[in-house]
Amino acid sequence: MHTGLFHALDFAANGKSVGHLSIPFSVDRSPYFQVKVPVCRIRNGDGPRVLLMAGNHGDEYEGEIALTRLIRRLDPERMRGEITILPFTNAPAVFAARRRSPLDEGNLNRAFPGEAGGTPTQRIAHFLEAELFPRHDVVFDLHSGGTSMAHLPCALIERQGSPETFARALALMDGLGMPYGFVAENGATAPTSMAAAARAGAIGISGEFGGGGTVTPESMALTQRAIDRLLIALGSITEPVLGPHRPAEQKMTLLALQSHEQAIYATRRGWFEPAVDCGAEVEAGALAGWYHDFGRLDAAEEELRFAVSGVVISRRLHSDSESGDCLIQVGRRLDRAAFGLS
Repeated sequence: MHTGLFHALDFAANGKSVGHLSIPFSVDRSPYFQVKVPVCRIRNGDGPRVLLMAGNHGDEYEGEIALTRLIRRLDPERMRGEITILPFTNAPAVFAARRRSPLDEGNLNRAFPGEAGGTPTQRIAHFLEAELFPRHDVVFDLHSGGTSMAHLPCALIERQGSPETFARALALMDGLGMPYGFVAENGATAPTSMAAAARAGAIGISGEFGGGGTVTPESMALTQRAIDRLLIALGSITEPVLGPHRPAEQKMTLLALQSHEQAIYATRRGWFEPAVDCGAEVEAGALAGWYHDFGRLDAAEEELRFAVSGVVISRRLHSDSESGDCLIQVGRRLDRAAFGLS
């Protein structure tokens, strides 16, 4: 009664049901407190098994808003197979408007494979990897840059699983209609949801759909189009539920983050002034921005320059920075043809 994670999900039942994942976690104000993570199950017979999740980090709102809308709109009679929706996966972080959980400072996307008897974040991670991910064919985990980061809108997959599984993930990602796609090289033992999905035998797809701890009409349009296009590609639905949508304007540009030299990090306290924004094409040696020391008015600002060429994929929104903060990142272009994409 005092550990683990409990639920009343009926994976065989048709129709739509809304409930909670419940995690006992005693706190000062409530000795029998349970963390409640909302979950929705929608099923109509046999077919694709899809898990849609957002709120892995609490301050990333495009997925959270889009999935709550999908829960309200999706009629079981308009779909086939199974869709499980977790709009606020790390619920304590979501309702505290924080990246990490206020209960245990847990970063869910660094907590896999988790621990059945651990902290709330560890228990959520364990349930996902050990129980929920294996019940699904595809896991779509929606992210954004969060409160402190502006991010280029992009879909994301990790190079995980067999060549056939990776090729399928790549094709599904390419079909989302996003302007950019990102291939990450985090390895099979990574503590991320995408590596956890691969370990559980599912295809993992993710993405960064906005940033700044807010949403825009453009970021919501991209997010909702990506969800509908994925569900249509998988055969879960035959027409958009969150649409209508604009057609994709361009083929997806593939990018990769393969080394730490693609990012510029602060090494001391300072104030960052960017020279370019997300989406900019830059060359190695080009000016990335300036780093100011407000404590020394006689000291000239430091010029920061890119070590590699590519596309700026993210930058820090908070000018005030400390040693270790990532200030700006560049994605290296990948050849679509080399990945079998026309």
